[in-house]
Amino acid sequence: MKIPVGILGATGAVGQRFVQLLADHPWFEVVDLAASDRSAGKPYREACTWRLAGAPAEAIGATRVATCEGPFRAQVLFSGLDSSVAGEVESALAGQGYAVVSNARNHRMDPDVPLLIPEINPDHLDALGVQRRRTGGGYIVTNPNCSVVGLAMALAPLHRAFGVKEVAVATLQALSGAGYPGVASMDAADNVVPYIGGGEEEKIEAEPRRILGRFDGKTFVPAPFAVSAAVHRVAVSDGHTMAIFARLEKKASPAEAARALAEFRGEPQERRLPTAPRQPIHVLDAPDRPQPRLDRDREGGMAVSVGRVRGDGTFDLKLEALVHNTIRGAAGAAILNAELLKARDLLP
Repeated sequence: MKIPVGILGATGAVGQRFVQLLADHPWFEVVDLAASDRSAGKPYREACTWRLAGAPAEAIGATRVATCEGPFRAQVLFSGLDSSVAGEVESALAGQGYAVVSNARNHRMDPDVPLLIPEINPDHLDALGVQRRRTGGGYIVTNPNCSVVGLAMALAPLHRAFGVKEVAVATLQALSGAGYPGVASMDAADNVVPYIGGGEEEKIEAEPRRILGRFDGKTFVPAPFAVSAAVHRVAVSDGHTMAIFARLEKKASPAEAARALAEFRGEPQERRLPTAPRQPIHVLDAPDRPQPRLDRDREGGMAVSVGRVRGDGTFDLKLEALVHNTIRGAAGAAILNAELLKARDLLP
C-alpha cells in the first residue's frame, strides 16, 4: 500500500512540479491538495492554472483543494508554499504531528531542522530527535536553495577528497526560479539582471556550509570555509548554471578533481531510492558544456552536470555546474528527502 501524502501550495509553480513528479510514484500517493483560501473548495483543475507540460491525472484534477491549516488525511506533507506564509504554516503543522518536507527557505537554518541533500549529509537527520522533543512528535525537513543544491553537490566530493578552504561562485539563474508570473518580460528579454531579491546571495553563502558541516548532537556546526556569491537572473526557462572557483586544503589536478566528482555516490544510490539519479554528478568533457537546454534533464532532472574542470592561478580549481532548479533544486529534492525518510523508517 502506498503512503498517502499531501501538497501544500499545490497550485503554485513548485506545487505543480510536486503534482507532476509524484504521479505514479511507487511509494507515495497524493490524497491532499492545499492552497490559499482563494483556491480552497474548488476542484484542483479549476483552482490551478497548469503551467507544465501535459496535464494532471483526472483524479488529481477532481480533488478539492483544502486550506493549509488542515486537518489532512495524509501525515506526510510536501510544502511548496511561498516563504511569505510557509514559516507559520509549517511550524503549526509540525506541532500537530505532521511530517513536513519543505522546499521553503523559512526553517532551513533553524538549529534543529535538517537542511538535507541525501547524498551529502543523511546523518543530519539525527537532529529530528531533538526537533521532535520540541514539537511533540511532528517535524520539518528542508531542502536547500535551488542553486545551492548544484553548488553543494559539486563541492562535496572535493571537500571530502581535498578539503575546501574558500569558494567564490557566480550564478546564472533561470526565470522559473522566480515563480509565475515571475520576472517581467521587459526586464528579462535581451538582458541579464545582476540581482535577485530575498537574500539570494546570503542563502548561497550560508547554506553550503551548513550542509557540509556536522550535527554535534545538539545543533549544526558549519563547515569551516568561506563562500562568496554573486547572482544573476538570465533569460533561460529552466536550469541554474554557476561558475565555481575553489581554493583547496590539499592540491588536486583537474583530472583528480574530475575523478572525485564522477565517482561520487551516496546513500540514495546505495539504497536505490526511486527518485535518486544513478550517477548524481555527470562530468562532461566537451569544452562548451554544461548548457541548460542540453543538460538540465539528465536522469529526469535529478543529476547535476559539471564541466570545464580546470586549474586556476588565483584559486586552485574552477568549474561550471548546472542544476535543474525546479526538479533537483526544488520538488525533486524534497521527494528524494521523503524517500530517504521512508527508507530510514522516519515517516509517521
